[in-house]
Amino acid sequence: MAALKHLLPDAKNSTSTYYDHANDPWFKQLFSTLEEEKSTVVKAKPVPPYLKRAGFVPRKVEDFGDGGAFPEIHIAQYPLDMGRVKGAKPGSKILPVTVDARGNLAYDAIVKQNENAKKIVYSQHKDLIPKILRNEEEGDDEGEEEEEMQKEIEETMQETKAALEKIVNVRLSAAQPKNVPKQSSDSKYIKYKPSQQSAAFNSGAKERIIRMVEMPVDPLEPPKFKHKRVPKASGSPPVPVMHSPPRPVTVKDQQDWKIPPCISNWKNPKGYTIPLDKRLAADGRGLQEVQINDNFAKLSEALYVAEQ
Repeated sequence: MAALKHLLPDAKNSTSTYYDHANDPWFKQLFSTLEEEKSTVVKAKPVPPYLKRAGFVPRKVEDFGDGGAFPEIHIAQYPLDMGRVKGAKPGSKILPVTVDARGNLAYDAIVKQNENAKKIVYSQHKDLIPKILRNEEEGDDEGEEEEEMQKEIEETMQETKAALEKIVNVRLSAAQPKNVPKQSSDSKYIKYKPSQQSAAFNSGAKERIIRMVEMPVDPLEPPKFKHKRVPKASGSPPVPVMHSPPRPVTVKDQQDWKIPPCISNWKNPKGYTIPLDKRLAADGRGLQEVQINDNFAKLSEALYVAEQ
């Protein structure tokens, strides 16, 4: 054995008899993660005792210690980052300053978001003013806008008229027996080679010719599909109507709104004893003005002159 050792060359690298676990990549990764966890452990800050937390605003995770939120502090609190929206930009909810067509600041941009983005929201005082009065106040500045609006109205009217005429013409033509819709008689011939080539199929023919014709439609056939009406989507809200504040009802208003009972001079099916003043009030005599003819005054004057 010693002679064999002398014959062999010397070893270039001397290996140790034990395994070095510190150099193992798995152990290195494990120890590195443990060290990172130790370094990322939240160090709790001393929390002020109860009734001595004036001016204490918990913002970070360290401010909560190992407990939850503080109910006596009325701010948004996120202990252990629970409930906090991660990745949200701090200024994402801030709307940019926008202006209208006249260059004025559009303060109603905040109400024209989400589902109101495609709706007309009336949020200004000029929306409550009638269009006639609004045009008088603004003058001739909106002359071009009126022309464009009138042009748009005419285009819409022409489109509506053409659509209605098309519907009416179809109904009228369908009502006439001579205008029965014709079925298309165009046929198409298709030539192909079948995959089964033998004398047992197609009488031994190597090719086939098929004639394709559109299937005729029965005009009296009931519809195959049931059309279900979908509820209409909510459109733009109407223009708000401004009401005056409620006022207490005065005695005069109560008397003006008092409606006398309906009393008939001919029918009394219940047999009630109706006072005479109520009957006269229901008769309408109090509403008539008594007019005396001038001839009575002339007659009395003539008699007085005759006595003299």
